[in-house]
Amino acid sequence: MTIELPKVPTRIKTERLLLRMPMPGDGKIVNEAIHASLEDLKPWLGFAQQKPSLQDTEINQLESHLSFMKKEVLRYLIFDKETGSFIGTSGFHSIEWDVPKMEIGYWLDSRATGKGYMMEAVSALTDVAFETLKCKRLEIQCDAENLKSRAIPEKLGFVLEGILKNDERSVDGKRLTDTCIYAKFA
Repeated sequence: MTIELPKVPTRIKTERLLLRMPMPGDGKIVNEAIHASLEDLKPWLGFAQQKPSLQDTEINQLESHLSFMKKEVLRYLIFDKETGSFIGTSGFHSIEWDVPKMEIGYWLDSRATGKGYMMEAVSALTDVAFETLKCKRLEIQCDAENLKSRAIPEKLGFVLEGILKNDERSVDGKRLTDTCIYAKFA
């Protein structure tokens, strides 16, 4: 069966934000944000267990650009429209175009927290998922202890379908963690 993939927007604008696909040369701004946010990201994200080199981050951005072009993973870099500052990433992964369904992931530069930016970005991506990408199921998965991450799907009307007990190892490998599965449907 051949699936006709939808046209994916490379840029999304909201009231305060610009979301765009990663481009070659973005490694520097992303690397700076990771370094500034390492302590906040470390408990939740594997890539934040140590400071990535600029070269590693640039390679990651190039790979993200290619994955976006192939419609395998659709990561967006998030910028403050007023200042042009990079403030985080969000996007779609675990994409199954034949359903179609996908998952939204996200992280924010610690210097930009508490302003509702990620709520605004995820809300816009939710609209794109259902209206443009014709998604039938959209998920957000996060560690049950990550209350900041959990607040986003809860405020955006996602349904908590369940909590998977002892689902994964913590990113430091020291304990088992529980995973919350939130979903929204077309």
